[in-house]
Amino acid sequence: MRETGRFAPSPTGPLHAGSLVAALASWLDVRARGPQARWLIRIEDADTERCLPGMGEHMLRQLADCSLLPDETPVWQTQRTAHYDASMRKLQALGLAYPCGCSRKDIDNALERLGRRHERHGERVYPGTCRDGLHGKPARAWRFAAEKFESTQPGELRWTDRRLGEQHQNVGRDVGDFVLRRADGPWAYQLAVVVDDAEQGVTDVVRGEDLADNTARQILLQRALGLPTPGYLHTPLVRGADGDKLSKQNGAAAIDTASPEAALAALDAAARVLGLQAATAASCSAALAAWVPEWRALYNSRPL
Repeated sequence: MRETGRFAPSPTGPLHAGSLVAALASWLDVRARGPQARWLIRIEDADTERCLPGMGEHMLRQLADCSLLPDETPVWQTQRTAHYDASMRKLQALGLAYPCGCSRKDIDNALERLGRRHERHGERVYPGTCRDGLHGKPARAWRFAAEKFESTQPGELRWTDRRLGEQHQNVGRDVGDFVLRRADGPWAYQLAVVVDDAEQGVTDVVRGEDLADNTARQILLQRALGLPTPGYLHTPLVRGADGDKLSKQNGAAAIDTASPEAALAALDAAARVLGLQAATAASCSAALAAWVPEWRALYNSRPL
């Protein structure tokens, strides 16, 4: 299979320093594998309520300003709903997807009755309230029967991240049966990303460390749907002055790519986060070419 990587931003705001780190890392990882490898861009706009009109196109312009150009025409999730529908029908036929009528308040109350308080910023572990039916409640979402599927798998789920090393998780215990789709339409990230990566032939997922905890859920879905599991590498995060991850939600400033000099400065800052040397080239394309062998030595020759 042709080695393939991708950058998959959500168009909820312009690219910022943290998202540029992920874009640069995924591009370098592909280019370090040789001219036959592909770098793709996928605009993850499935959650239309959060996405901003025209933002996907703006992100593509920012990337182009930095000479980060895809090898194929970018794909938009809103054009791929038929693929998600087909995967959902398969999970339903396998008895691995069921409707849930619980609100967040319902889940919190159920957890409290079980003596398990939900911590702020912590995982809200679904207690399985609707596994045996809605009991007259309207459906709010469809959930993946993680605990049921894990019971058919040998041992605890384990995988290796090329930067973080050996990882393991019991999804049923640590997450619970997670959401695949809201009843009002939008597809959940977990299902959409698994289906898209498989359909596009992605062999290596390179993304921010904040998404590392999603990996076990996605591997379960890959196994349930009979899809291949790519390799994973989760990159260091860019953090604000308060130590929290830089994100659109906490006001991260858009990267400046208005001039070639500004775009090169933004790329150089991203490269420093990844442990690469400061740029000495005069253009984005020349700096990128210089970083490729350095990336290969840092990340491709051995797990870190």
